[in-house]
Amino acid sequence: MSGAPTVSRANNFDALRLVAAISVIFSHSFLIAQGTQDHEPLIWLTGRQAILGLAGVFVFFAISGYLVTQSWENSASAPRYLLKRCLRIFPGLVVALIVSAFVLAPLVTKLPLIQYLAQPEPYHYVIDNAALSVRVHELPGVLFVDNPVGLEINGSLWTLRYEFMMYLLVMALGLTQLLNIWACLALLALGMACVQFPTTLGVLGGWGWMLSFFAVGMVLYKLRKTRIFDFRIALAALALLAASIFAGGFILLFSLTGCYLALWLALNPRIPPLRAARWGDLSYGLYIYGWPAEQFVIWLKGGHAPWWQVFGGGLAIAGALAFASWHLIEGPALRLKPRPRSAPALVVSAD
Repeated sequence: MSGAPTVSRANNFDALRLVAAISVIFSHSFLIAQGTQDHEPLIWLTGRQAILGLAGVFVFFAISGYLVTQSWENSASAPRYLLKRCLRIFPGLVVALIVSAFVLAPLVTKLPLIQYLAQPEPYHYVIDNAALSVRVHELPGVLFVDNPVGLEINGSLWTLRYEFMMYLLVMALGLTQLLNIWACLALLALGMACVQFPTTLGVLGGWGWMLSFFAVGMVLYKLRKTRIFDFRIALAALALLAASIFAGGFILLFSLTGCYLALWLALNPRIPPLRAARWGDLSYGLYIYGWPAEQFVIWLKGGHAPWWQVFGGGLAIAGALAFASWHLIEGPALRLKPRPRSAPALVVSAD
């Protein structure tokens, strides 16, 4: 393949996001069931460099970098852009936090319901995490399973803070007229440096560590009208991905390899668009409900269950909650988005 897509929505971003979300739930099933991820397939395949769920998160960020950069360019103003981004994240998140704190936790807690509701932590959990802080991540009397993650209410939420920071980065670059290919390439290089030199660049924290995966999406969006999406480049990326496993640079090079391949697959016109969103865009709901759903499954099993039961049961529960979240919360919220006055020439599901 070469060049950029020209047909509106003729892509597989929905399918890729679903795969990424399910990969996160898959990896977490090992951690929740066994208290360790040592037996997760990708951790074994890469020599303990990364789990499949982390690769899924990287792909999420790359897709977001591509589509959010497009969203900025299609927005008439910063307030319109920011409103669209907030409507995408916060309505579904707030409801998921309320469900965790006031439906799931009261079922699991060892405290009497009145005593649980009298504690400040459930209310702080909702408020703090809605503000994209994960300072409060345990709730009174709640222990799902007796292992290192048994107290954790939702171990997936840590990425949302960095995701939203990336949105603000795009807006800042756009407002200062610096959202160009050179700035995007510089961010990609900075992000890769943060992965390679975490001690030296530790001041940037998790934002810096996640930056390259978002920035590569920005770069590929800016280069979309060139021959960047080429079959030969895809083959080179695949070869480099394989080599990075043996060289110990899987995470460092994943932005240039795995993320590129994901976007190449999503935008390849030779791959028919899959109807991955036929029942709604469930990927975000799966992501935010996957962990608590799996914790609930192992709690129902008395704290002992094989990973495949935790995965299967958690995926089923999270899928049902994601379906409800999309149709009752996320979808209606997104219909409030301001619409552009005129349609752009190239649209690929940016929002």
